[in-house]
Amino acid sequence: MIGPSPNPLLLSYLKYAISSQMVSYSTVLMAISKFDDFSRDLCIQSLLGIMDMFCDRLSCRGKAEECISLCRALMSSLNWLLRCAAFYLEKMKEPLEQGAAESQLEMCLERLAKVLGSTKNRALILIAKLEETPSWGAVEQSVAKMGDNVGLIGSTMLQNQAEVCIGLVKSIPTMLSVHSEQLNKTGFPTVHAVVLLEGTMNLTGEPQPLVEQLMMVKRMQRIPSPLFILEIWKACFVGLIESPEGTEELKWTAFTFLKIPQVLVKLKKYMPGEKVRMCQRMC
Repeated sequence: MIGPSPNPLLLSYLKYAISSQMVSYSTVLMAISKFDDFSRDLCIQSLLGIMDMFCDRLSCRGKAEECISLCRALMSSLNWLLRCAAFYLEKMKEPLEQGAAESQLEMCLERLAKVLGSTKNRALILIAKLEETPSWGAVEQSVAKMGDNVGLIGSTMLQNQAEVCIGLVKSIPTMLSVHSEQLNKTGFPTVHAVVLLEGTMNLTGEPQPLVEQLMMVKRMQRIPSPLFILEIWKACFVGLIESPEGTEELKWTAFTFLKIPQVLVKLKKYMPGEKVRMCQRMC
Protein backbone atom coordinates (compact mmCIF):
# COMPACT_ATOMS: atom_id res chain seq x y z
CA MET A 1 0.00 0.00 0.00
CA ILE A 2 2.91 2.36 -0.73
CA GLY A 3 1.78 3.81 -4.10
CA PRO A 4 -1.61 5.13 -5.24
CA SER A 5 -2.78 1.57 -5.91
CA PRO A 6 -1.87 -1.78 -4.30
CA ASN A 7 0.60 -4.19 -5.85
CA PRO A 8 -1.56 -6.90 -7.56
CA LEU A 9 1.01 -9.65 -6.95
CA LEU A 10 1.38 -8.90 -3.24
CA LEU A 11 -2.39 -8.58 -2.96
CA SER A 12 -2.88 -12.04 -4.47
CA TYR A 13 -0.32 -13.48 -2.01
CA LEU A 14 -2.18 -11.87 0.88
CA LYS A 15 -5.53 -13.26 -0.28
CA TYR A 16 -4.00 -16.72 -0.59
CA ALA A 17 -2.57 -16.46 2.93
CA ILE A 18 -5.99 -15.49 4.27
CA SER A 19 -7.82 -18.23 2.35
CA SER A 20 -5.39 -20.88 3.60
CA GLN A 21 -5.55 -19.41 7.15
CA MET A 22 -1.81 -18.81 7.27
CA VAL A 23 -2.62 -15.54 9.01
CA SER A 24 -5.37 -15.04 11.57
CA TYR A 25 -8.43 -12.91 10.90
CA SER A 26 -7.60 -10.70 13.88
CA THR A 27 -4.14 -9.92 12.43
CA VAL A 28 -5.64 -8.96 9.06
CA LEU A 29 -8.36 -6.79 10.62
CA MET A 30 -5.87 -4.97 12.83
CA ALA A 31 -3.60 -4.32 9.83
CA ILE A 32 -6.53 -2.93 7.82
CA SER A 33 -7.64 -0.67 10.68
CA LYS A 34 -4.17 0.95 10.78
CA PHE A 35 -4.45 2.23 7.19
CA ASP A 36 -5.75 5.78 7.46
CA ASP A 37 -5.01 7.40 4.08
CA PHE A 38 -8.62 7.35 2.87
CA SER A 39 -7.77 9.59 -0.08
CA ARG A 40 -6.22 6.60 -1.89
CA ASP A 41 -9.44 5.20 -3.31
CA LEU A 42 -7.96 2.12 -5.01
CA CYS A 43 -6.23 1.02 -1.81
CA ILE A 44 -9.46 1.44 0.16
CA GLN A 45 -11.34 -0.63 -2.43
CA SER A 46 -8.76 -3.42 -2.14
CA LEU A 47 -8.96 -3.42 1.67
CA LEU A 48 -12.76 -3.54 1.54
CA GLY A 49 -12.48 -6.47 -0.86
CA ILE A 50 -10.21 -8.29 1.60
CA MET A 51 -12.77 -7.75 4.38
CA ASP A 52 -15.41 -9.32 2.14
CA MET A 53 -13.49 -12.59 2.22
CA PHE A 54 -14.26 -13.44 5.83
CA CYS A 55 -16.31 -10.83 7.71
CA ASP A 56 -19.48 -12.92 7.48
CA ARG A 57 -17.76 -16.08 8.80
CA LEU A 58 -15.33 -14.92 11.48
CA SER A 59 -13.85 -17.64 13.65
CA CYS A 60 -10.89 -18.15 15.94
CA ARG A 61 -8.84 -21.20 16.77
CA GLY A 62 -6.54 -21.14 19.75
CA LYS A 63 -6.39 -19.79 23.25
CA ALA A 64 -8.86 -17.46 24.95
CA GLU A 65 -6.44 -14.56 24.43
CA GLU A 66 -6.66 -15.02 20.67
CA CYS A 67 -10.46 -14.94 20.82
CA ILE A 68 -10.31 -11.65 22.72
CA SER A 69 -7.85 -10.36 20.11
CA LEU A 70 -10.42 -11.14 17.41
CA CYS A 71 -13.06 -9.14 19.31
CA ARG A 72 -10.71 -6.17 19.67
CA ALA A 73 -9.69 -6.36 16.01
CA LEU A 74 -13.33 -6.44 14.91
CA MET A 75 -14.08 -3.33 16.99
CA SER A 76 -11.03 -1.60 15.48
CA SER A 77 -12.16 -2.50 11.96
CA LEU A 78 -15.67 -1.23 12.75
CA ASN A 79 -14.16 2.11 13.81
CA TRP A 80 -12.08 2.11 10.62
CA LEU A 81 -15.18 1.59 8.47
CA LEU A 82 -17.00 4.37 10.31
CA ARG A 83 -14.04 6.74 9.84
CA CYS A 84 -13.88 5.76 6.19
CA ALA A 85 -17.59 6.52 5.71
CA ALA A 86 -17.23 9.82 7.59
CA PHE A 87 -14.30 10.81 5.33
CA TYR A 88 -16.31 10.29 2.15
CA LEU A 89 -19.28 12.12 3.64
CA GLU A 90 -16.99 15.10 4.22
CA LYS A 91 -15.79 14.88 0.61
CA MET A 92 -19.39 15.08 -0.60
CA LYS A 93 -19.40 18.74 0.53
CA GLU A 94 -17.14 19.45 -2.46
CA PRO A 95 -19.25 19.65 -5.67
CA LEU A 96 -16.53 18.20 -7.90
CA GLU A 97 -16.00 15.20 -5.61
CA GLN A 98 -19.61 14.21 -4.98
CA GLY A 99 -19.87 11.44 -7.59
CA ALA A 100 -16.64 9.62 -6.67
CA ALA A 101 -17.24 10.14 -2.95
CA GLU A 102 -20.74 8.69 -3.12
CA SER A 103 -19.44 5.63 -4.97
CA GLN A 104 -16.78 5.03 -2.30
CA LEU A 105 -19.31 5.70 0.47
CA GLU A 106 -21.64 3.09 -1.00
CA MET A 107 -18.88 0.47 -0.78
CA CYS A 108 -18.13 1.41 2.85
CA LEU A 109 -21.79 1.21 3.82
CA GLU A 110 -22.15 -2.20 2.19
CA ARG A 111 -19.31 -3.56 4.36
CA LEU A 112 -20.68 -1.84 7.46
CA ALA A 113 -24.08 -3.42 6.85
CA LYS A 114 -22.44 -6.79 6.30
CA VAL A 115 -20.43 -6.62 9.53
CA LEU A 116 -23.23 -5.19 11.67
CA GLY A 117 -25.94 -7.36 10.13
CA SER A 118 -24.51 -10.39 11.94
CA THR A 119 -25.67 -10.77 15.55
CA LYS A 120 -22.52 -12.76 16.23
CA ASN A 121 -20.30 -9.91 15.02
CA ARG A 122 -22.16 -7.38 17.15
CA ALA A 123 -21.77 -9.69 20.15
CA LEU A 124 -18.02 -9.93 19.53
CA ILE A 125 -17.83 -6.13 19.36
CA LEU A 126 -19.76 -5.93 22.64
CA ILE A 127 -17.17 -8.21 24.27
CA ALA A 128 -14.41 -5.90 23.02
CA LYS A 129 -16.31 -2.89 24.39
CA LEU A 130 -16.54 -4.53 27.82
CA GLU A 131 -12.84 -5.38 27.69
CA GLU A 132 -11.66 -1.97 26.49
CA THR A 133 -14.19 0.74 27.35
CA PRO A 134 -11.90 3.66 26.32
CA SER A 135 -11.57 2.23 22.78
CA TRP A 136 -15.34 2.24 22.45
CA GLY A 137 -15.22 6.00 22.94
CA ALA A 138 -13.42 6.29 19.58
CA VAL A 139 -16.22 4.30 17.93
CA GLU A 140 -18.83 6.64 19.43
CA GLN A 141 -16.93 9.67 18.14
CA SER A 142 -16.78 8.17 14.63
CA VAL A 143 -20.52 7.40 14.74
CA ALA A 144 -21.28 10.97 15.84
CA LYS A 145 -19.11 12.43 13.06
CA MET A 146 -20.79 10.20 10.49
CA GLY A 147 -24.26 11.04 11.81
CA ASP A 148 -23.61 14.78 11.52
CA ASN A 149 -23.21 14.50 7.73
CA VAL A 150 -25.75 11.82 6.79
CA GLY A 151 -28.02 14.55 5.42
CA LEU A 152 -25.46 15.24 2.68
CA ILE A 153 -26.24 11.92 0.96
CA GLY A 154 -28.31 12.51 -2.15
CA SER A 155 -29.54 8.94 -2.54
CA THR A 156 -32.45 8.07 -0.23
CA MET A 157 -31.47 4.40 -0.28
CA LEU A 158 -27.89 5.17 0.82
CA GLN A 159 -29.10 7.59 3.47
CA ASN A 160 -31.43 4.94 4.92
CA GLN A 161 -28.60 2.39 4.87
CA ALA A 162 -26.31 4.79 6.71
CA GLU A 163 -28.98 5.48 9.34
CA VAL A 164 -29.57 1.74 9.84
CA CYS A 165 -25.82 1.16 10.33
CA ILE A 166 -25.63 4.01 12.85
CA GLY A 167 -28.61 2.57 14.70
CA LEU A 168 -27.01 -0.88 14.85
CA VAL A 169 -23.77 0.52 16.27
CA LYS A 170 -25.68 2.45 18.93
CA SER A 171 -27.65 -0.70 19.85
CA ILE A 172 -24.51 -2.75 20.64
CA PRO A 173 -24.12 -1.55 24.28
CA THR A 174 -27.72 -2.57 25.03
CA MET A 175 -27.49 -6.08 23.55
CA LEU A 176 -26.74 -7.73 26.86
CA SER A 177 -29.69 -6.24 28.72
CA VAL A 178 -32.10 -6.94 25.86
CA HIS A 179 -31.05 -10.57 25.58
CA SER A 180 -31.14 -10.99 29.37
CA GLU A 181 -34.76 -9.83 29.39
CA GLN A 182 -35.62 -12.23 26.57
CA LEU A 183 -33.92 -15.16 28.29
CA ASN A 184 -35.70 -14.41 31.56
CA LYS A 185 -39.02 -14.50 29.74
CA THR A 186 -38.25 -17.74 27.90
CA GLY A 187 -36.40 -19.75 30.54
CA PHE A 188 -37.25 -23.43 31.03
CA PRO A 189 -35.90 -24.51 34.43
CA THR A 190 -37.32 -28.04 34.10
CA VAL A 191 -34.86 -28.77 31.26
CA HIS A 192 -32.03 -27.53 33.47
CA ALA A 193 -33.18 -29.72 36.36
CA VAL A 194 -33.38 -32.88 34.21
CA VAL A 195 -29.95 -32.32 32.65
CA LEU A 196 -28.26 -31.38 35.94
CA LEU A 197 -29.77 -34.41 37.67
CA GLU A 198 -28.52 -36.69 34.92
CA GLY A 199 -25.04 -35.16 35.01
CA THR A 200 -24.86 -35.58 38.76
CA MET A 201 -26.55 -38.95 39.39
CA ASN A 202 -26.36 -40.88 36.13
CA LEU A 203 -23.19 -39.73 34.41
CA THR A 204 -22.34 -42.92 32.51
CA GLY A 205 -25.83 -44.37 32.02
CA GLU A 206 -27.54 -45.03 28.70
CA PRO A 207 -28.65 -41.83 26.95
CA GLN A 208 -32.08 -43.14 25.89
CA PRO A 209 -33.88 -42.57 29.24
CA LEU A 210 -32.60 -38.97 29.31
CA VAL A 211 -33.81 -38.48 25.73
CA GLU A 212 -37.31 -39.68 26.64
CA GLN A 213 -37.44 -37.46 29.75
CA LEU A 214 -36.34 -34.40 27.79
CA MET A 215 -38.85 -35.05 25.00
CA MET A 216 -41.63 -35.38 27.57
CA VAL A 217 -40.65 -31.98 29.03
CA LYS A 218 -40.48 -30.47 25.55
CA ARG A 219 -43.98 -31.68 24.63
CA MET A 220 -45.58 -30.72 27.95
CA GLN A 221 -44.11 -27.20 27.92
CA ARG A 222 -44.31 -26.82 24.12
CA ILE A 223 -40.72 -25.61 23.91
CA PRO A 224 -39.54 -24.53 20.41
CA SER A 225 -36.72 -26.77 19.17
CA PRO A 226 -33.99 -24.05 18.95
CA LEU A 227 -34.69 -22.90 22.53
CA PHE A 228 -34.89 -26.53 23.67
CA ILE A 229 -31.39 -27.30 22.34
CA LEU A 230 -30.10 -24.01 23.76
CA GLU A 231 -31.43 -24.84 27.25
CA ILE A 232 -29.75 -28.25 27.18
CA TRP A 233 -26.38 -26.68 26.40
CA LYS A 234 -26.91 -23.92 28.98
CA ALA A 235 -27.59 -26.53 31.65
CA CYS A 236 -24.43 -28.43 30.69
CA PHE A 237 -22.24 -25.36 30.90
CA VAL A 238 -23.78 -24.28 34.19
CA GLY A 239 -22.92 -27.68 35.61
CA LEU A 240 -19.41 -27.49 34.17
CA ILE A 241 -18.79 -24.01 35.59
CA GLU A 242 -20.14 -24.83 39.03
CA SER A 243 -18.36 -28.18 39.41
CA PRO A 244 -15.30 -28.09 41.70
CA GLU A 245 -11.87 -28.56 40.13
CA GLY A 246 -10.53 -32.09 39.89
CA THR A 247 -12.49 -35.28 39.32
CA GLU A 248 -15.92 -33.62 39.34
CA GLU A 249 -14.86 -31.15 36.66
CA LEU A 250 -13.56 -33.99 34.49
CA LYS A 251 -16.83 -35.87 34.91
CA TRP A 252 -18.88 -32.88 33.80
CA THR A 253 -16.54 -32.31 30.85
CA ALA A 254 -17.05 -35.90 29.74
CA PHE A 255 -20.82 -35.61 30.22
CA THR A 256 -21.01 -32.35 28.24
CA PHE A 257 -18.82 -33.31 25.30
CA LEU A 258 -19.33 -37.08 25.10
CA LYS A 259 -22.78 -38.00 26.36
CA ILE A 260 -24.80 -34.91 25.39
CA PRO A 261 -23.85 -35.14 21.67
CA GLN A 262 -25.22 -38.71 21.71
CA VAL A 263 -28.41 -37.41 23.32
CA LEU A 264 -28.76 -34.72 20.64
CA VAL A 265 -28.36 -37.27 17.86
CA LYS A 266 -31.23 -39.29 19.33
CA LEU A 267 -33.34 -36.19 19.91
CA LYS A 268 -33.15 -35.32 16.21
CA LYS A 269 -35.10 -38.50 15.42
CA TYR A 270 -37.97 -37.24 17.58
CA MET A 271 -38.10 -33.89 15.79
CA PRO A 272 -38.48 -34.69 12.06
CA GLY A 273 -38.91 -31.67 9.82
CA GLU A 274 -38.24 -29.16 12.61
CA LYS A 275 -35.55 -26.48 12.45
CA VAL A 276 -32.76 -28.06 14.44
CA ARG A 277 -29.75 -26.68 12.59
CA MET A 278 -27.97 -25.96 15.87
CA CYS A 279 -28.38 -29.59 16.84
CA GLN A 280 -27.03 -30.79 13.48
CA ARG A 281 -23.95 -28.56 13.75
CA MET A 282 -23.17 -29.63 17.29
CA CYS A 283 -23.46 -33.30 16.37
